[in-house]
Amino acid sequence: MTSTTSQQELVQFLEDRFACAQACTDCARACALRASLMDPDGTEEQELVRRKGILCAEVCDATCRALGEQGHMDEDAESALRVQLEWTRTVCLECAHVFDKHPDAEDAAKACRDCARACTDFMTTLD
Repeated sequence: MTSTTSQQELVQFLEDRFACAQACTDCARACALRASLMDPDGTEEQELVRRKGILCAEVCDATCRALGEQGHMDEDAESALRVQLEWTRTVCLECAHVFDKHPDAEDAAKACRDCARACTDFMTTLD
């Protein structure tokens, strides 16, 4: 591998990492907003939307913080990050599915799907 290839791979890795962190931030914001619009004493469905939104926002926030950490990524750190990304992807897809059933939650569902896609894309750079 040439140094140019290594540099290009590093740039791509950093761009994908930033894109994933940005998608997590956007998703956390959208989910927190959606959760805040739900009445905690509402129907069971509204409570599910609220709880899923809060969970998704918390998971995305934690993933964004993990992606923002500087430093050398040894095998253990990379493995932990991969688990975090997979967890985020799963929670985002579950949340999008719940939001799909709720009127006026299309933007939040889209943010969840975008985040899941960004996590998947970034995981491919960890191989």
